Amino acid sequence: MLEQMTQAAVLPTHAANAAKATFSTMNSRASMIPAAFTPALPKDLLRADNWKSLPLEQLTDQDVLAMPDSEYMSELQLAFFRRKLCQLKDGILANAGETTEHLREDAAVVPDPADRATIEEEHALELRTRDRERKLLKKIEQAIARIDSGDYGYCDETGEIIGVGRLIARPTASLSLEAQQRRELKQKMFGD
Repeated sequence: MLEQMTQAAVLPTHAANAAKATFSTMNSRASMIPAAFTPALPKDLLRADNWKSLPLEQLTDQDVLAMPDSEYMSELQLAFFRRKLCQLKDGILANAGETTEHLREDAAVVPDPADRATIEEEHALELRTRDRERKLLKKIEQAIARIDSGDYGYCDETGEIIGVGRLIARPTASLSLEAQQRRELKQKMFGD
């Protein structure tokens, strides 16, 4: 009986020691975790003043996003968006040249009707893509004209600020997000 009582008294002591060991191990791990998982500052805060020292050619989308609101559509931002639009325009024009070359290369007569149909379908798809790019090219030209006139970055319908984030995502945007949503809703309800 005495032996059972001694074992009963020892068991809680072992359990307490095991819990203490586990707790102390957890505490030592916990003290190591914050050092390993210390959250870094958001990139925007790290880039907050980058735009002041970087030349236009090295500015990134994140740098422009980190600019303060007081710099909205400043000379630097307008030059950044002009460069972005010109690069987009150059890419579209290069793709158009490649399409012309590609269509000339595939002009050979293919005797198998299935192969011929496949090639014609690929050409039709490529031409549809180029047609969409042609329409985008018009919008790019209009956006560059808005930069020249000083209207770039402001909604055509309301005159509100479009926002840098939207312009980075869609440099040809001429409507604020709310105005664009209203227009799309009207189109959906009443058709084109």
